[in-house]
Order: sequence, then structure tokens, then C-alpha cells
Amino acid sequence: MPQPSSKQPHPNPIERADPGLQRIISRLSTSLERDAQIVDTTHDLQEKLGVDRVLLYYFYRPWKGRVTFEALSDPQFSIFGSTGPDECFTNEYAALYLAGRIRAIADIETEPIAECHRNFLRELRVQANLVVPVLVGDDLWGLLVAHHCQSPHVWTDGDIATMLYGAETLAIAPAIRGTDHSP
Repeated sequence: MPQPSSKQPHPNPIERADPGLQRIISRLSTSLERDAQIVDTTHDLQEKLGVDRVLLYYFYRPWKGRVTFEALSDPQFSIFGSTGPDECFTNEYAALYLAGRIRAIADIETEPIAECHRNFLRELRVQANLVVPVLVGDDLWGLLVAHHCQSPHVWTDGDIATMLYGAETLAIAPAIRGTDHSP
């Protein structure tokens, strides 16, 4: 018959850790939870839209940004960390997106767009592009973008509504709302 143990259970090492370490662990845990919400949203959009790539493009300075999250149909379509064509994204375009612009391009080869934009999309192997703003308060935080890379694609009203809902979801995500951002 087993004897009851007189040993005390080992205390959780985190509970014994230095308070500074506890704060770091807590912030890291919170950050991972917040990032998970963004990852889940971008992956859900990629699956619902059946596209090759959904990305979140964050403006870290006025109209200078970077791809900070992406969901892919195949790893070959990754552009994580890429920056945009700064010379193409001017104050004029920023103002349009700040006003809620939605840009749906079914075929980048036939759409009347700036040549620098077309060349940039070609470099990313994009054939069809859907872009909606991520607005936090009165700021253009970034852009939520869907790409078809294998063929042109006509975007439906449902596709656009799905992307807008995704952008609204992301705009209230703690990881985005808590970003120090002031373009």
C-alpha cells in the first residue's frame, strides 16, 4: 500500500522567479496571444477567399511599411518582411485609404494602374489584388491585402465584405490597437 508522501510539491519556478522575469514572461505570453488573433484572422481569410496569399502590411512610418503577417496557400508565395514601393504609395493614396478606399484589381495586366505599382505586383507574382484599409481611430494603421498569384480573379461583393470584416476585426485586435503608431 503506497505511503502518503511527506514531500511538498515543487513550487512553480515562474512563481519563484525574479519580478522582472515574471513581467517579461507575462508580456511575452500576452503578445503571443495577441499575435494568435492576427494569425487566425489572416488564415481564415486566406481559406475563405481561396487565395494564394493574405497579408497584413503595417505602416511603421508615414507611408513606409512592411509585411508583418501572412497566410499562404503554399510557402513559395511568402513575401514576409517585404517592404512596399515607397515611391508609388504617396500621400494621395494614403488619403484614399484613410477615407476607406477598397481596391479590387481582377487582372494587374489590364487594370489602369501606375507602372511602378504594376511592376511591384509583378515582382511579387501577383495577378489579382484586393486591398482594404486597417483603420485604428483616425489613423491608417496598415493594409489588409489578398493576392491571387496563379491567375487573374474577379473579386465578388462577398470577397470584399469578407475582407472588410477581417480588417475591422484586426483593427480592434489588442496587438494592433496597442501598437505605437502615428503616421
